[in-house]
Amino acid sequence: MAVPDYYNILGIDRNASSEEIKKAYYKLARKHHPDLHKGDEAESRKFQQINEAYEVLKDPDKRRKYDAFGTTGDRQDQFEGFGRGDSGFYGEFSDQGFSDFFESLFGRQSSSDIRYKGRDLEATLELNLEQIFKEFHQIITINNKQIRIKVPAGIEDGQKIRLRGYGQPGFNGGPAGDLYISFIIKNPAGVERKGADLYKTENIDLYTAVLGGEVLIEGINEKLKLKIAPETKQGAIVRLKGKGVPLYKKKERGDLYITLMVQLPEKLSEEEIELFKKLRDLKK
Repeated sequence: MAVPDYYNILGIDRNASSEEIKKAYYKLARKHHPDLHKGDEAESRKFQQINEAYEVLKDPDKRRKYDAFGTTGDRQDQFEGFGRGDSGFYGEFSDQGFSDFFESLFGRQSSSDIRYKGRDLEATLELNLEQIFKEFHQIITINNKQIRIKVPAGIEDGQKIRLRGYGQPGFNGGPAGDLYISFIIKNPAGVERKGADLYKTENIDLYTAVLGGEVLIEGINEKLKLKIAPETKQGAIVRLKGKGVPLYKKKERGDLYITLMVQLPEKLSEEEIELFKKLRDLKK
């Protein structure tokens, strides 16, 4: 019988580093974890095979012994009697989780020391822009379990944060997986966000644009007084420093940029029309 190819089982090169071995193992172990395939005997045996390969290749002494055994044809002949089942696994697995081949080469051992991190989970949390101007707590439900999380001020749309240990339980006492939360931040109508800066448009009347003055506008979670300089042109931009979104995990805030659109008067009275004519003549 051919010696089981542990490198092939983990999908790695024979010269793979210990870090590459570990990375390949975690990826496959999560994919074939029994919690994801309850009652599937083939997946359970595949999981055992992955564990066995990792148990050998992660240990330098066992790996050297395995590599030496795998290149010595006369030693392989000792295991011809094991046979290979239709499932593609080498030998029978014992209650301890190791195959006949493993136990013949390394002796009967317990697999209780094989621990691995539980499966990571993902969730999405949708918030309004107004909510992220200060840190707050939010309760979310994951797998019928309520989790209270802290949402930092200034969280970005599309940003993802990791909560360690809030994923699936680990195997054989291994650490729990992590929970990754992706945020969707909805902007109010007419408001655009770029990082910590906000952009919006405000209408002002012709008279304020010409003479200057002060107007009251809606900021985010507050009303703001906006000073208009005399002879303000159409499309002029006014910057309100520190009135944007809080910077993520910082005390500073971005800025609010207001684009001013001058509204022409409508339904003028005869007196107003005459006054405009006088202004026109004065300009001439």
